[in-house]
Amino acid sequence: MNRRGASLAGRVAIVTGAGQGVGEGIARRLAEHGATVIVAARRAETGEPVAASIRSDGGSATCVETDVTKGESIAACVTHTVAEFGRLDIVVHNAFTGAIPHRLENAVLDKHWKGMSLTAGWASLQCAREAHPHLAASSRRPRGEGGGRYVLITSPSGVEGSANIPLYSPAKAAQRAIAKSLAREWGPDGITVNCIAPVAASPSLITAFDRNPALQQAIEARTPLGRVGDITDDIGSVALFLAGDDSSYVTGQTIVCDGGSFLGL
Repeated sequence: MNRRGASLAGRVAIVTGAGQGVGEGIARRLAEHGATVIVAARRAETGEPVAASIRSDGGSATCVETDVTKGESIAACVTHTVAEFGRLDIVVHNAFTGAIPHRLENAVLDKHWKGMSLTAGWASLQCAREAHPHLAASSRRPRGEGGGRYVLITSPSGVEGSANIPLYSPAKAAQRAIAKSLAREWGPDGITVNCIAPVAASPSLITAFDRNPALQQAIEARTPLGRVGDITDDIGSVALFLAGDDSSYVTGQTIVCDGGSFLGL
């Protein structure tokens, strides 16, 4: 395995929605740097291959089936993690019900809003509540041996809005408010809480590009760096920073990782 240091050696991380896409990229990057990673995927058939691949590369990973729309499933994942590994230092909540382009007048509110608000807002709070005592315990460890980190994967659309996905944008914006509130509440416990707003070549985005090549051209044209982010090298590396010691004085923030498409912060 091409490990560039072991800054997270000995630490345990849960990454939700890690069976593919951005979650997978984050799980791989954390494992490369020494963390034991729980690949919390809704289906084992997607999560286990990722965990197995991480192990084959020399990392430590276990798949735990987790449905973030169910409180008991989140609780079971946290309980299993702590029972198996004795600690929990990092939680990255990435799992999300995908959004499809829509206009508000054409959206089925009960269907579309429920799934997005559950996986973005409600699940962010539920993951936080279950993880909090363990993240606080991690923060009481000496520097270099622990430090509670909670990271939410939001979206640039949650910062600047979108005419094409008006339900998606407020669902993701809610995560930024949650991060700011928890950063204030958990600061005395030594836990940092931050968001990443990525644009990356996830399977869903690649599919969209295949269907509409003009979409890729448009995104690249508005991006100063001229490309779409890589799930591991670009997004995973930002998650690694927020999960480690170097970000211990950063909390309540949103890092927009999109190659410069949005420059409004």
